[in-house]
Amino acid sequence: MMLTGNWTYPTAIRFGAGRLEELPAACAEAGMSRPLLVTDRGLADLPITRTALDILEAAGLGRHLFAEVDPNPNEQNLAAGVEAFRAGDHDGVIAFGGGSGLDLGKMVAFMSGQTRPVWDFEDIGDWWQRADAEAIAPIVAVPTTAGTGSEVGRASVITNSRTHEKKIIFHPRVLPRVVLCDPELTVGMPRPITAGTGLDAFAHCVEAFSSPHYHPMSQGIALEGMRLVKEYLPRAYADGTDLEARAHMMSAALMGSTAFQKGLGAIHAMSHPIGAVFNTHHGTTNAICMPAVLEFNAEVIRERFDMAAGYLGIAGGFDGFRAFAQELNDRLGIPRTLSEVGVTPDRLDDLAAMAIQDPSCGGNPVPLTVENLRALFQRCL
Repeated sequence: MMLTGNWTYPTAIRFGAGRLEELPAACAEAGMSRPLLVTDRGLADLPITRTALDILEAAGLGRHLFAEVDPNPNEQNLAAGVEAFRAGDHDGVIAFGGGSGLDLGKMVAFMSGQTRPVWDFEDIGDWWQRADAEAIAPIVAVPTTAGTGSEVGRASVITNSRTHEKKIIFHPRVLPRVVLCDPELTVGMPRPITAGTGLDAFAHCVEAFSSPHYHPMSQGIALEGMRLVKEYLPRAYADGTDLEARAHMMSAALMGSTAFQKGLGAIHAMSHPIGAVFNTHHGTTNAICMPAVLEFNAEVIRERFDMAAGYLGIAGGFDGFRAFAQELNDRLGIPRTLSEVGVTPDRLDDLAAMAIQDPSCGGNPVPLTVENLRALFQRCL
């Protein structure tokens, strides 16, 4: 089977091995002639980034890089990126990398023409309408991991470095105009990153499928996304050069991000403040929290996961699915507790107070309170 395609849902996607070579064409399609490639520090000097810059330079698009991006990008990274964008007279952004590079790159394009502070565009009500939509620079997204799905997202997560809160900044035009998905870029990812990012995609699908909101298209996408993770994440983890598994995991990441237009829930409401306070890996944190959240939501979601388990080939309905989630974590070397990734009990009250403010709370099938969130944190600790 040829794992190659040209898709326009949810945006224009060029999918397939070797398609990084089409980066100049993707820039032309998005209307860029002087793009700024934004990535994180860890990727800046790696061969895949140098190759992308070589391709751009050979096509006459320059060799412009901004890589002052932290693992949990913040408003200081954003200000520096916007300054670099304006100083270089750039006309678009190539958001390149995992979640941090993609999120920060999208925000550089978004904020390059705005006059208000970024926090004025938090995903609250209609705050996104405060933005000057015509001033948002075009974006081409090139994911190098298979997890966040930020390449097809209409928002970015930015950490407030003063308050240590993760904020979701939303605007429909933050959705990249073109996405270039080349699974060859993910070959050789370290096992812990393969596991953490892959389980982030899984968490997106699980929470979207659990959400009580009505969005049948997302519901179907979430179900198939879970199947792809179940079948192919263990293969990608076992053999980093398994290109078929890497390709299917890239699809699962796209599907998770598309699906969670239906909503997220307690897993992400918990993971966001943990990452902001303790600087943990987002996908790994999601995976640690998932078994406890599934149990917390059990009576509301049991029937739909009884059905999902049958499709996924998991015996035992919801209980079998919950057991599978923990078994998958164990198989991929995910810690069983938050303590193992540095979370300390003295911050539980703070974490619960921050979590209840997270927009993800609205998609949880069981209503969340400070009290039940604190109990969930305690259980995961």
